[in-house]
Amino acid sequence: MARDGDDFLERWSRLKREARQAEAAPAQAPAARAPGPRDLPPLNQLTPESDFSAFMQTGVGDGMRRAALKKLFSDPRFNVIDPLDIDIDDYSKLEALTPELVEKLEHAKRTLLGPQREAPQADAGAPAAAAAPAPAPAAAAEAAPQEDRKDDGVAG
Repeated sequence: MARDGDDFLERWSRLKREARQAEAAPAQAPAARAPGPRDLPPLNQLTPESDFSAFMQTGVGDGMRRAALKKLFSDPRFNVIDPLDIDIDDYSKLEALTPELVEKLEHAKRTLLGPQREAPQADAGAPAAAAAPAPAPAAAAEAAPQEDRKDDGVAG
């Protein structure tokens, strides 16, 4: 443990300087020669088992890199469709509903929802207040004056 804060700060500063020098040293060293087109294996001799890491180096042109990747991914092992992929089905081609299924759906609709009545069409000249639904009974009881309510001894 350091005796005072100066020792800690001196050590911290020295370590920071050494780290900066270590980062600058590799940059000043002669750069390794990037592989050129002559150093790379011919594309027509590449197989899926070939080493493609030379094509991924920074000195390799994009066209050469893409050609190598195209060669790699042209292997049939990469063209297998995942059966668990949920987006592989063609949902634009729908099957027609059979009359039996339509009848079952109608029966379920009638059973679960009850008979559906069409809402009467409001006249264009009728006032908007007439078209509004009547208030619920609970809302009417809430609107009743306090005098009409029976005092049950419960506050509130």
